[in-house]
Amino acid sequence: MKILICDDDPMTLKAVEFQLKRDGYEVVNATNGKEAMKILSEDHDINFLVTDLYMPMNSGLELITHVRDTLNSKMPILILTRANVEGTIDLAFELGANGYLTKPFKLEELKEQVERMMSL
Repeated sequence: MKILICDDDPMTLKAVEFQLKRDGYEVVNATNGKEAMKILSEDHDINFLVTDLYMPMNSGLELITHVRDTLNSKMPILILTRANVEGTIDLAFELGANGYLTKPFKLEELKEQVERMMSL
């Protein structure tokens, strides 16, 4: 299982990568939505996306739309975000997200969410 993590915060990227690798997943990183879109278009082995919503060069919302409209309508998408702005998370679900965690989060919560979403 190969997971793409997209987040502009280096600490979040490292923590998520650490947990997912520890859980046996192969991990690829991107620091913005544009980079993530490029990786997804080139690496067809990625089958799970973990993304922040607010990033430079294409937001997580744009990334979700890109995945659902052009790449893989079935790929599980987990949102990691500091923002719990009313309507934003609802919009992410409308666009195709399957779950979310609000930062800061516990690494055990990440593991549980990924396992739950893999079994859908």
